[in-house]
Amino acid sequence: MAPDDQIMRGPGERRVAEAAERIVAEGRPRLHRTWTSLIATSLLGGIDVGVGVMTLLFVHHETGSQLLAGLAFSVGLIALLLGHSELFTEGFLVPVATVIAGAATWLDLVRMWATVLVMNLIGGWVLTWLVMQAYPDLHRTAAASGALFVGGGYTLRTFCLAVLGGGVITLMTRMHHGTESMTGKITASITTAFVLAGLGLWHSVLDSLIAFAGLQTGSAPYGYTDWLRWLAWAVLGNIIGGLLLTTALRLVRSARLLTDEDASVKAGP
Repeated sequence: MAPDDQIMRGPGERRVAEAAERIVAEGRPRLHRTWTSLIATSLLGGIDVGVGVMTLLFVHHETGSQLLAGLAFSVGLIALLLGHSELFTEGFLVPVATVIAGAATWLDLVRMWATVLVMNLIGGWVLTWLVMQAYPDLHRTAAASGALFVGGGYTLRTFCLAVLGGGVITLMTRMHHGTESMTGKITASITTAFVLAGLGLWHSVLDSLIAFAGLQTGSAPYGYTDWLRWLAWAVLGNIIGGLLLTTALRLVRSARLLTDEDASVKAGP
């Protein structure tokens, strides 16, 4: 960024520009990782979310409160933040902005999305299986909780829940990049968990893990085919929510910076 640009911009614009610079700087290596690194961080992301699901189910079982259970789920999002692992819906801001800036291709983005989603689900399935074996008292809660999502139906209401879920989790990513304070980032993770899980928004990975826990009890009123149909509906809503509610507006606001970044990438050193 030219010094004259920094002088002409106000403090708010400078903060937006600096955050956009950090986004592109982070996104470039994320989209060009080796397969081994991408798979490993994505598996860990599923496991981290699974730990959050374990605490969510336990608190819900003990208290019957969805709001307290949502707050307990913050363990999973904090683990994602501090462990630098990868969650599918965290790929709606940083990687997309990087592609728009010309620092990666759309094929790189699709590769990342597909790998992260599949590995999140595999890692989460393993973790929830361990939880269901370790805590048989949670079986009834897990089956009932999973049925709320998988049996929710394909209606305007449930689609809006998925859109809101994608928007909220992408907002968390935006807040993380809007501050360098670790306290601020952890606060963003806790509040996002409360809104996402406490209010029952639909999230393709989080709620899949809850559905897996129910399936692993053997008493869930749904099967894996039902879950796959639900997953497609949730992923569609999450992508639309993440891209339209948060990412698109962020890119419009940072359009000039991203255009400058694109020019510098093409020009080379």
